[in-house]
Amino acid sequence: MPTHQRQSESGGPLLTALMTLCAYHGRAAHRDTLISGLPLTDGKLTPSVFDRAARRAQFSSRLLQRSLAEINTALLPAILLLENEEVCVVTRLDLDKGLAEVIYPELDDAAVEVPIEQLQAQYVGHVIYCRPNFKLERQHADFGTDRKQHWFWGIIRQNRRLYGDVIVAAVLINLFAVAMPLFVLNVWDRVLPNAATETLWAMALGLVIVLVASLVLKSLRAWFVDLAASRADIRLSSRIMERVLAMKMQDRPEASGAFAANIQSFESVRSFIGSMTLVALVDFPFVLLFVGIIAWINLLLVIPIVVGAVIVLGYALISQRNMHKLAEAGMQGSAQRNSTLIESLGNLEAVKSFNVQGDVQAKWEESTIFLSRNAAKMRLLSSSVTNGAGFMQHFVGMSIVIVGVYLAIDGQLTRGGLIAAYLLSSRAMAPISQAAGLLAHYHQAAKSMELLETIMERPVEYQESDDKIDRPVIRGDIEFRNVSFAYPGAQQQALTDINLNISAGEHVAILGKNGSGKTTLEKLIMGLYQPTQGSVLIDGIDMRQLDITQLRRNIGYVPQEVSLFQGSLKHNIVLTSPDEDTERLLRIVRLTGLDSTIRHHPEGINMPVGERGQQLSGGQRQSVGIARALINEPPLLLLDEPTASLDHTSEEQIKKNLAIESQDRTLVLVTHRSSLLELAQRLVVIDRGRIVADGSKETVMEALRQGRVSGAR
Repeated sequence: MPTHQRQSESGGPLLTALMTLCAYHGRAAHRDTLISGLPLTDGKLTPSVFDRAARRAQFSSRLLQRSLAEINTALLPAILLLENEEVCVVTRLDLDKGLAEVIYPELDDAAVEVPIEQLQAQYVGHVIYCRPNFKLERQHADFGTDRKQHWFWGIIRQNRRLYGDVIVAAVLINLFAVAMPLFVLNVWDRVLPNAATETLWAMALGLVIVLVASLVLKSLRAWFVDLAASRADIRLSSRIMERVLAMKMQDRPEASGAFAANIQSFESVRSFIGSMTLVALVDFPFVLLFVGIIAWINLLLVIPIVVGAVIVLGYALISQRNMHKLAEAGMQGSAQRNSTLIESLGNLEAVKSFNVQGDVQAKWEESTIFLSRNAAKMRLLSSSVTNGAGFMQHFVGMSIVIVGVYLAIDGQLTRGGLIAAYLLSSRAMAPISQAAGLLAHYHQAAKSMELLETIMERPVEYQESDDKIDRPVIRGDIEFRNVSFAYPGAQQQALTDINLNISAGEHVAILGKNGSGKTTLEKLIMGLYQPTQGSVLIDGIDMRQLDITQLRRNIGYVPQEVSLFQGSLKHNIVLTSPDEDTERLLRIVRLTGLDSTIRHHPEGINMPVGERGQQLSGGQRQSVGIARALINEPPLLLLDEPTASLDHTSEEQIKKNLAIESQDRTLVLVTHRSSLLELAQRLVVIDRGRIVADGSKETVMEALRQGRVSGAR
C-alpha cells in the first residue's frame, strides 16, 4: 500500500474510535481534517487532545475516571481506554447478564459481545463520553442565533465552576472582615466599661475561628484564581497557535515580525486575567456593606469615604485617555522592533555581506529608545494612579479619625465606634484602590485583546461546520477553468483566464520567464491560495469541495526554496510520514543522492541540519526537498525548479531517478533547464500570466525555435 494511503488511516486507535462514533451517529468526517495541526504524540491522537478533534467533528466530549459499574449507560456509546494504549467503543453494557457490546477499531466497526470480566481486565478506568452536537440544516440556520463560543470568553466560561468557588470565597472573606471592627467596637464600648472578661474571651474565641476561616478561604481563593488562569492560559495559547497555523495564505499579514508581536501580546491578556482581577470585581460591591456599617455607626463618617472614592476613580478615569494612546503606541513600536529583529536574523548573511549592520542597529536602537520612553510614561501614569489611590486611602482614614474625634467630643460617637469606623474605612477603600489599579492596566490588556481578535477573526482553511467530499486518494486529474488570480495587495493579476487540462499520469512542464505565473499555478494546485475568479478541479471536483489536508497528502511538492526545520536529516525527510519503514527511506535517500552526504557524517541519517537547514548546502537542501516529496509515493508531483541548485552530476542522477519514480503519476514540472524537459511529454508556456502555448513537447519546442512563441525565457 502506498505511504500516502497508509497515512490516510493514521492517527492511532483513538482517532479510529472517533471515526467509528461519527459513522454510528451518521456524521461525515475526515481523519486528516480531525487531526490536522493538532499536537499528536508519535503520530497518534491522545486523550488530552481528543476533545479538540471531537469538536471538529461537531461532538462534545468529556474524559472521566469511572469504573465499569459507574458508567452511565444512557450516555452510550462511549470510548473506553484499554491497556497498551488501545481503545474500544462500548455501545451496550449489561451488568446483570455480564455482557458488553463493543467495537474494536481494528475490526472495522463490527460490534462484538464480550464478557464483562474480559473487558474489566483490559479497562484502565477512564471513559470518554462523546455526544454529537445538534446540527441545524442550512436553510434553518438563519432563524437562530450563532451559538458558536467566542474563542476567549468560551474558554473562560469553561472554568465557571472555579470562578464560582472564587466568588463564594470572596463573599465569605468580606463578611468575615466585619468581625474585627465589630470586636473592637464591643470591647471598647461594652467589655471594657463593665470589666466583662468572660465576654471578652468568648468574643476572642469566635474571632479566632473567623480569622482562621478567613485565612483558609484566602489561600483557597488564590489557588482557585491561579488554577483557573493556568487552565485558561494553556487552552487559549493552544487555540491561538492552532488558528495561526490554519490561517489562509492570502489572509496572512505582510509583516511577520509585527504579526509575531501581536501574538506575543497575549502575555498582557494572560497577566490581566491571571491577576486578582476577579477578586477586585467581587470585592467592589462590598464597599456598600462597609459604608453601610460606618453609616450605622455615624452617618457623617461616610462623607470622607465618598469624597475619597470620587477622587480616586475620577483620576483613574481621566488618565484612561492617555493610557489608551500610550498602549497603542507601545504595541506599534513593539511590532516594528520585532519586525526588525526577525528580518535581520532571517537575513543575517545578507546584512553582513553588504555591511548594513549599522542601518539595522540604528533601527533597533531607535525602536528601543521609543519603547523605553513610552513604557516609562505608562509606568509613571500607572504608578500615579496606584500611589494616588494608596495616599487617598490613608487620607480618608485620617479624615475619619479627625471627624470622629469631634463627634466623640460632642457625644455623638463612642471610642469603640471611632476605632471600628477607622478599620472599616480601610476595608471600604481597598476595593476602590484595586479598581483604580485595574483601570491603570486595563488598556494594555484591552489593546492586546483587540489585536488578538483580528487574528482569530481571519479565515482559516477548514471550519468545523464544513462538509467536504471524502477523497483520501486522488487519481491526479487537474483542470483550470477560466482561472484568474492576484496576490493580496498586488496591482496586477498573476494569472489571467487560465484554461488548462492535465490528465492523470501525464507529465507536463511549465515554461516561462521569471514572474510569468508558473509558481503561482502550482500554489493554486496545492490549495495554498484560492482563485479570485474561476475554479481549479481535481479529479473533476472543485478544490473548494475537497478536504485540503487530504489533498495535500496526495501531493509531493518541491517549492523553489526548500524549507527545512531544525532537527535531523531523517526528521526532515519523513516529516509527513514519521512511521515510514527504513527500507523505503534508504531507497529514497539513494535516489536523491543524499547517501554520499550521509556516509561522510558520523551521525549518518540522523545528522543535524541546523535551523532552516543552514548546515546543508543549497543543493543538499534541494535533494532533501525532493526526497520529502517522493517518500509518500503520492499520485501527483509538483516540482518547482527541483534541480536549480544542483551540480550537473547530481542533476543527471536525480533526473534519471525521477523518470522512474514519476511513472504512472501526474507530474507538473516548472523549470528553466532544458535538460529536465526529458521528463515531460507536454509543454505549457506562460507569459505575463497567460498561456501562450500548449502542446506536445516536439511541437512547442519547434515553435519556440522558430520564434512563433515567445515568453519561454
